[in-house]
Amino acid sequence: MVAAPFLRAHQAARHHPLSINRLGLNPHVVKSPRKLRAPWSSGFSTSALRWQADSLDHTRNIGIIAHIDAGKTTTTERMLYYSGFTRRIGDVDEGSTVTDFLPAERARGITIQSAAITFHWPPQFAGDGNATPQQEPQAPRSAVSHTVNLIDTPGHADFTFEVLRSLRILDGAVCILDGVAGVEAQTEQVWHQASTYKIPRVVYVNKLDRDGAAFGRTVREVASRLGGLPAVCQIPWFEGGNGRFVGIADVINLQGLRWEEGDGKSVKMFSLEQLTSEESKLAQELKRARIALVELLSEHDEVMVERFFDHGEDHLAVPANDILESLRRCLLEEQDRKVIPIFAGASFRNIGVQPLLDAVTNLLPSPQETPEPEVSIGGVKGGLRRLLSGDLLSEQSEKAASAKSKQKKKSAIQAESRNAIEKLQGCALAFKVVNDPKRGVLVYVRVYSGSLDRNSVLYNTNLNVSERAPRLLKMYANDAVEVDSIPEGQIGVVVGLKQTRTGDTLVTYSGNKATPPEPLNTLQLRPINVPPPVFFVSVEPHSLSEEKRLQESLAMLLREDPSLHVTVDEDSGQTLLSGMGELHLEIARDRLLNDLKAKASMGRIEIGYRECALGPSGPVTKIFDKEIAGRKGKAGCTATVEPFHPADTSSDPDPTSALSIQTKDGNQIIILAPDLQVETNKKGAQESSLLPPGLDVETLRTALQNGCRAALARGPQFTFPMHNTRVTLTLNPAEHLFGNDSIPSALSAAARLATSSALQDLPSTAGTSLMEPVMNVTISVDEASLGAVVHDISSSRGGHIVSLDDESAPDLASTNDILPPIDPNKVYAPPDPFESPSGGVEIPTSANRPRTITAKVPLKEMVGYLKHLRSLSAGRGTFVMSVDRFEKMSSPRQKAVLAELRGDFI
Repeated sequence: MVAAPFLRAHQAARHHPLSINRLGLNPHVVKSPRKLRAPWSSGFSTSALRWQADSLDHTRNIGIIAHIDAGKTTTTERMLYYSGFTRRIGDVDEGSTVTDFLPAERARGITIQSAAITFHWPPQFAGDGNATPQQEPQAPRSAVSHTVNLIDTPGHADFTFEVLRSLRILDGAVCILDGVAGVEAQTEQVWHQASTYKIPRVVYVNKLDRDGAAFGRTVREVASRLGGLPAVCQIPWFEGGNGRFVGIADVINLQGLRWEEGDGKSVKMFSLEQLTSEESKLAQELKRARIALVELLSEHDEVMVERFFDHGEDHLAVPANDILESLRRCLLEEQDRKVIPIFAGASFRNIGVQPLLDAVTNLLPSPQETPEPEVSIGGVKGGLRRLLSGDLLSEQSEKAASAKSKQKKKSAIQAESRNAIEKLQGCALAFKVVNDPKRGVLVYVRVYSGSLDRNSVLYNTNLNVSERAPRLLKMYANDAVEVDSIPEGQIGVVVGLKQTRTGDTLVTYSGNKATPPEPLNTLQLRPINVPPPVFFVSVEPHSLSEEKRLQESLAMLLREDPSLHVTVDEDSGQTLLSGMGELHLEIARDRLLNDLKAKASMGRIEIGYRECALGPSGPVTKIFDKEIAGRKGKAGCTATVEPFHPADTSSDPDPTSALSIQTKDGNQIIILAPDLQVETNKKGAQESSLLPPGLDVETLRTALQNGCRAALARGPQFTFPMHNTRVTLTLNPAEHLFGNDSIPSALSAAARLATSSALQDLPSTAGTSLMEPVMNVTISVDEASLGAVVHDISSSRGGHIVSLDDESAPDLASTNDILPPIDPNKVYAPPDPFESPSGGVEIPTSANRPRTITAKVPLKEMVGYLKHLRSLSAGRGTFVMSVDRFEKMSSPRQKAVLAELRGDFI
């Protein structure tokens, strides 16, 4: 009989935290080892201060993703304990966890910022040495020690951006589900976000020790709500069939694992024969689960079909390692319908975490096995591996070549490309910036090729600046060890960078040159799309002498979190801080005042309304004629403003007649220059003989757009930004250009003046109206609270219900319309202890059945809604929301909002 992988992972059995007879013949209890070696003593040479470059094949970059309160941090804490990283288990309620180290996280008991931490699984102990681990041919990957770079991400919807910037650098993820609540709203959101980056995931059903836990129902919800094919790798072991949760039955290895009371290091193991004699019902279900797993894998993996026939078509005879390899192939292969391995446990009771760690090393990919990240270089997009091979650079060189150089031989172009690539020493992505009070600014990076070395010059291709990396660290949450280099595939920290922001691409070039040659200086790894903020607060320094300090603190806050925005009101000079939600701004305020020590006061949270035009304005021509930075500037422009309806394309102008059409932030800017006589030169650039020297068509277009956008940032009647507005700018070269005086800044100023004047004409003609953000809200409550919550949303809050329960799942269909939905009744799931005889998913009382409400509600009505929802649902309700659109307000509602706003400023 094959023992569980984590039970035989280490060659020296007496050192393993779950040290059990490797043959699995006589299960017995084994106490924890006497002494564990410090984590850095096995992965680092502290005397040389260098990174022990593990084989990439034995490296896992994973994240923990889930809905809030599903048990992410609790599970992470157990992983660190069993790997030997910590000597005690931290508790979220006590504020003693390793990864929740911010004061605000410990006070609130939630994860606010993602924390990176490195450990080894299986653990490395004294006597292991630093040799490259060797895996036996028929042994699972978890038989040798792996380096695991783990990121614990937030679960609250306000910190969606924090999850996004972590997901883009991960190779795999563990999605944790609450065994009682099942697949919750935020789980669906982060699952689809992970799908956009094609991240392989395993599912861990947590909290199976709680009353009402339903593993089978949760498995079926994975099929119906997440759109995957559940591969049940473990089933829960309830004592006597319906008693307390005591362990798991391993479907892959056909054995039972029962955890004893305590810290989870004492485990009893039962073979299938022993289970048959002592827990016959569980043994029968284990056999059914094995048959279902082999059948599912056979449908998606031809190799598994061969193994099945090789072993006499006996589902139980297929070796465990063959099943693991088949699961891995199904998980990593690109296919329309993903197979999702599902595991079980109860992290708080210390049950099931070690097999989950085995699954991480056995099933999730190494950095070499992940889809290559998309890069952009000189306007050409492709994969990073194509760039490193020289193919992408050759394609870019051929595209950028002039007519003369096109006669150059292709072999010469390829030789130049290879020479440039050979000198590229490293390429990394800065995915997170943190201001540490002791160490200064920490820039978290994922190295995608080569390595980053200490004191090397890093070129930032986003900002076109170079910075030296004086110190490199390997992080253990808020602890760190200094290293000499960060090799490919690893996650580390650069200390001392003054300008690098979240999302910037960093490259190093041989010879420590400040600037790499073209086109390598344009290399970009995929950027993050920052969602628009919907809440804002005013920020005021206590005195004029504190204003500079406040601006520096705000700049640091924006470097850390690009989903925050800072704007200054033109009339009042008031500084406004915008964010994704109430909690998001509360945390930003805490960071600003307590951590960054800014001496400032913040106003109450407000809503970012918009203003829209109700009708067209007349054409307004303005000539700007002033000195700009000591140089005379003169230019003109004509602007017309009218309502813009994105869905209505009938009024769209002909793209061929316009110099440019840009739609951004809900507005459309059209630039017309019919007399400009634009021509395309041999290099593909647009030019015109009517433009002044030094001014090309692209610069003209950008200057006019920037000026127009500046004017649209402030409405004429209510001072909110304009929305659903179309501005048509007309440039007549004979009337609006004045030779060398028509510099780009003068053109921008002219466009801003003309647009502002056209907007100011609106109140006296068609007028403007306020628009408010309408949110997509997904509320999770139990059956007993459903009626009260629906009534509250539809009557008191002016929202309307879109759907109830699974009808709201069409987000899945939108991701892949060609795939039919999965029938949950055709998916294998073990029966739950209190499941109804008909096979439904009801649990003890129908009043506790989870229900999901999808609604569209004005944002104003959702301020402070969480407290109200908790009172309606006896503390069990949760909700997530995102911006759906901005909607024009009715006249009575607009009057009420304006009265409230005026009252705020009295």
